[in-house]
Amino acid sequence: MTTIMVTTMIALLLLGFPMMIPLITAAVIGFFMMFNGLDQMDTLIQQMMAGIRPASLIAVPMFILAADIMTRGQSADRLINMVMSFIGHVKGGLAVSTAASCTLFGAVSGSTQATVVAVGSPLRPKMLKAGYSDSFTLALIINSSDIAFLIPPSIGMIIYGVISGTSIGELFIAGIGPGLLILLMFSIYCVIYATLRNVPTEPKSGWGERFTAVRQALWPLGFPVIIVGGIYGGIFSPTEAAAACVLYAIFLEFLIFRSLKIPDIYAIAKSTGLITAVVFILVAVGNGFSWIISFAQIPQELLQAAGINEAGPTGVLIAICIAFFVACMFVDPIVVILVLTPIFAPAVEATGLDPVLVGILITLQVAIGSATPPFGCDIFTAIAIFKRPYLDVIKGTPPFILILVLAAALLILFPQIALFLRDLAFR
Repeated sequence: MTTIMVTTMIALLLLGFPMMIPLITAAVIGFFMMFNGLDQMDTLIQQMMAGIRPASLIAVPMFILAADIMTRGQSADRLINMVMSFIGHVKGGLAVSTAASCTLFGAVSGSTQATVVAVGSPLRPKMLKAGYSDSFTLALIINSSDIAFLIPPSIGMIIYGVISGTSIGELFIAGIGPGLLILLMFSIYCVIYATLRNVPTEPKSGWGERFTAVRQALWPLGFPVIIVGGIYGGIFSPTEAAAACVLYAIFLEFLIFRSLKIPDIYAIAKSTGLITAVVFILVAVGNGFSWIISFAQIPQELLQAAGINEAGPTGVLIAICIAFFVACMFVDPIVVILVLTPIFAPAVEATGLDPVLVGILITLQVAIGSATPPFGCDIFTAIAIFKRPYLDVIKGTPPFILILVLAAALLILFPQIALFLRDLAFR
């Protein structure tokens, strides 16, 4: 049964079908093989609907809507200008500013694709003009944008939290440490790269310019305060924080900055609706597929055959990292989280691993795989936005992938990188 389901999925993917079709087809085939007919097909449909029923998922369209409003408005530009005014003049400062801007915008949007658009569009021409190679610039943008997976809010964490029953608030807080660690590692690499290539520095901003940039960025900096401060202070649940972010984004872009007008609402709502529909279809189908493989005891069989259950906590974490990293090189991150999380759940429970640490590692692997050839989703986002060939986009990615793999190893060796703030906030 497992072989038939996997073969069907691979065949349909190779034929070019969107991910939801291989998933639902494999689930239906598995259902027929277990129940021998259509009599209980409503059970599979109920499982799919159950996948999109949790109230926590309301946060997903909310964060997508807030990100869409900010991307079309001025929030991203104001954050970029603030970062540039302080570190744009140091060696590699423009590249470091790009990574820091991606991190900051990730902290207000939770979407890697939105970060690629909002930060990459204005900064890529500046980096090329400053003397950075296009391959380095593209790789920096897509990999730095993936920090948005870790810095709260994170759509990937929301999906993992719903599937595994882990506190989304704890996941959000735990993602801050690893996200900042990766930003630091990227920044060090950017300085080394700029020094070796002798890339010229940007003019130094005066304190008056810096004060103005900070003053203009104060409003957008309210987003992480709402999200992290609201959840940490017990004012908001993650879902309520998402709704507050939408209200705040509307307040900023329509009333304070006046960068958007009422007619823009239709285009924003349409874009958010389309993205949300795709995400929720994948969640529903993925939940049905996960129920089939769990009912058939496939996860237990696979883990037993691979010897994962006897590997101990460290071995389980390494196996999770490898599986999620490789899977996200080929398949949409949301689907990977939906399918693989239930498979590893028995091993995580058996070894007593902290589900928050597991969630952070899974989110990091999803981030790495999303920017890794051959089919990382952020690679194709960059191709579409920057109109560059595939090989140009992936040429500069290996150093960043190695840095992210090193970050994952550090998390396994020193889990307090992720758990310190979580323990401080919730324990």
